[in-house]
Amino acid sequence: MTQRAVILDVAVRILYPLMLAAAFWLLLRGHNEPGGGFIGGMVAVAATAMLAVARGADFAQSRMPLGPLRLAYASLLLSFASGLPALGHNLPYMTHLWGSIPLGFTEFKVSTVMLFDLGVFGTVWAALGGLCAQVVAIDEEAEP
Repeated sequence: MTQRAVILDVAVRILYPLMLAAAFWLLLRGHNEPGGGFIGGMVAVAATAMLAVARGADFAQSRMPLGPLRLAYASLLLSFASGLPALGHNLPYMTHLWGSIPLGFTEFKVSTVMLFDLGVFGTVWAALGGLCAQVVAIDEEAEP
């Protein structure tokens, strides 16, 4: 069994959810600003890497929704599908559409850009977070 640092184990209990919250904030901020999906995904990767070092690779991968491989496939599919609604409006593929959902006191703006960013977020998190966890797993196997 791998010996782990107690301070890191305690700190990760606070830092992991905070880092994921920051990642989702970056994602949501970015659907109307450039780069939200990628940078949010990178923050989620950092959170997963930290969790893998603190608690082990298997634990970190189990905390990723659907697991790394399924998350990557689903996210790629979502990014691809985000461009399809434009075809229904006789627009070129990946022409993004906007709309809003009235909530009574305000309205929530939605767009196909958000779906694309969500797909990028999930793909980055799955691919690089899974890779980081696997690198930690190699190190865990090498320890006596």
